[in-house]
Amino acid sequence: MIEAALRREIDTRSAAGESHSHRIPLGLAMLEQGWITGLQLRGALEAQRSAGGGRLGYWLVRGQGVSEQLVTRALGIQWSCPVLNAEFHNIDGLAALVPRLFVDAFGALPLRTAAGRILYLGFEDRIDPVLALGLERMTGLRVECGLVAGSAFRPAHTAMLRAAFPAVELMEALSETSLAEVLARTLERARPVESRLVRIHDCFWLRMWLRPQAGVVPATSDVRDVIVSARSH
Repeated sequence: MIEAALRREIDTRSAAGESHSHRIPLGLAMLEQGWITGLQLRGALEAQRSAGGGRLGYWLVRGQGVSEQLVTRALGIQWSCPVLNAEFHNIDGLAALVPRLFVDAFGALPLRTAAGRILYLGFEDRIDPVLALGLERMTGLRVECGLVAGSAFRPAHTAMLRAAFPAVELMEALSETSLAEVLARTLERARPVESRLVRIHDCFWLRMWLRPQAGVVPATSDVRDVIVSARSH
């Protein structure tokens, strides 16, 4: 069963939207909306070149007096997603949904759930559809992604990283066969009432429910995560 689940995750990797898609450049999107002038765009691009990099939105806000809210709205146009707010962010109530490693590595911010069916997932400057799909399959919730203005996102994300997350074990495996054996032994030791396996980017994520789940978000002590590096698969 584990080998079949691993093959399924390997074979369907591209279904989550890994392929590149062209997006209208941020500066052009803002020009089209009339939110900046050509002079402001040229000034921000020059500052970006002089500094050797950095996001264009940062230079528009810092050097050209453009509001952060407008930059975030333009990013939403780029990614065809809404702008979300971080108000009523329930940090401790959502930490059990996503491993801390994914919150940190992929810049994700679980914001809130709605009606027991939807999880709102925030990002600062670009969404991660691969992570969103993996969370949908793992949690059974519909994941709605959106962007959060950086001044609200960064403190909320920092606070989220300090929350109490479920126990996690990090592993590496040299082959699909050894990975299946490691996961089988883990399941035999834990004897969970339920388990699920999904692939997110270069990681396999196994979640084990140690007790029956009563609500949408499990207690952190009721689940255990195993994350295995899959770079060689």
